[in-house]
Amino acid sequence: MSDSFMADWVYTDTVKDHFMNPRNIWKKDENWTPDAFGEVGSLACGDQMKIGIKVKDNKITDIRWLTYGCASAIASTSMMSEMVKNMTLKEAYNITPEMITDALGGLPQHKFHCSVLGDKALRVAIDSYLKEKGLPNPYKEKTAVIICECRGVTDQQIEELVKTDKAKTIDELQELTGFGTGCGKCKSKVNELFEEFRHIYGKS
Repeated sequence: MSDSFMADWVYTDTVKDHFMNPRNIWKKDENWTPDAFGEVGSLACGDQMKIGIKVKDNKITDIRWLTYGCASAIASTSMMSEMVKNMTLKEAYNITPEMITDALGGLPQHKFHCSVLGDKALRVAIDSYLKEKGLPNPYKEKTAVIICECRGVTDQQIEELVKTDKAKTIDELQELTGFGTGCGKCKSKVNELFEEFRHIYGKS
């Protein structure tokens, strides 16, 4: 590896460690069966993530993951997989991209979206586990963040409409939710989330 390459390296030593030595990878030849798994992203847009979890007494006892993505995606998912071990489902569900990047010592701003995939896939896995066990899911609604205060539109509403292809364009999203028709302060944030969710779920 050349000195000039190392000089241009913009990641922290922790990111480099988790990228070069990722933890808890889901190996093909490993005899490991999850209690549930979650998958987000698409190869069409370059990033795809699959996470499997084992649960006992409402805690995540083990986790595995696979990803097609950049160094940031690999490092952030590796870090997240270490963070959530032995966490309760509630604690794990509330893991945020900011918490993951903070644990890594930061990521370049233009790479921040890469940390979202692990967070989303983990939540999908927990959703799946609770559904398969016939258990209530008290976490999903509580983690919703109101983006448009005038119309009460949450990030989870936007995510679900994009994920299910009910809102393929920003205009369709506005027709369905009414965002931005009050004070209009939310428009830039809604647009940002719309594009982010389109990327995550392979809609772009």
